[in-house]
Amino acid sequence: MAEKLLAVIGGTGLTELEGLEIVEELSFESEWGKPSAPLLVGKYEGKKIIFLARHGNPHRIPPHQVNYRANIHVLRQAGVTDILAVNAVGGIHPSMGPAHVNIPDQIIDYTYGRGDTFFEGDLLEVTHIDFTYPYDRELREQLIQAARDAAVPVSTAGVYGCTQGPRLETAAEIARMERDGCDVVGMTGMPEAALAAEMKIPYASIALVVNWAAGKSDHIITMDEIYEAIRVGMGSVKSILAQFIRNY
Repeated sequence: MAEKLLAVIGGTGLTELEGLEIVEELSFESEWGKPSAPLLVGKYEGKKIIFLARHGNPHRIPPHQVNYRANIHVLRQAGVTDILAVNAVGGIHPSMGPAHVNIPDQIIDYTYGRGDTFFEGDLLEVTHIDFTYPYDRELREQLIQAARDAAVPVSTAGVYGCTQGPRLETAAEIARMERDGCDVVGMTGMPEAALAAEMKIPYASIALVVNWAAGKSDHIITMDEIYEAIRVGMGSVKSILAQFIRNY
């Protein structure tokens, strides 16, 4: 049985876990182009973990231009066996206010024009993956347990609606998504989750709510409120991650 190796995809701030030591930087070539950034290899309480900055370092790649295929492909090349994604989202459901953490269990894809599959081009056969449950059940349970162990309140299910970006949504679009059953809205959940499934890498998400979605508050969305929610909420995310790695 292959040794387990966890990767975390998210912002560069995730490497600021107290007690984490970055020991190596890995660069991989991919037939799908360049990944967002080199892979950072860290050690946390004796355990190896890989970090990938989804938007580059510094944060410069908008969500619709992230090379999701290259990112997932190089993680597979590096021997990654599990992926945790950290996603910033807007809250649609009344319980999903700023700085709240959600562990989604379903996703609806509203994106378009993204490189969203490895199964194209000169194929030997057509391949269809089962995507009934886009987030790995075991990883989700481990995340929920880590949140409990760290005493961080989370929502243990939710539907992530993934939009194209980089603009935020209109109030009418959010109303439609709410009718569709979406609890949170983000721009990076797809095709990342589907590509991980195609590579047979278990994948789960920690969705941090950084603002109310359009039309869900009495004011327009500002970057100041988003940065404040990130500042407050990232403490919870890091606590969950640290506990998850200890339990891993």
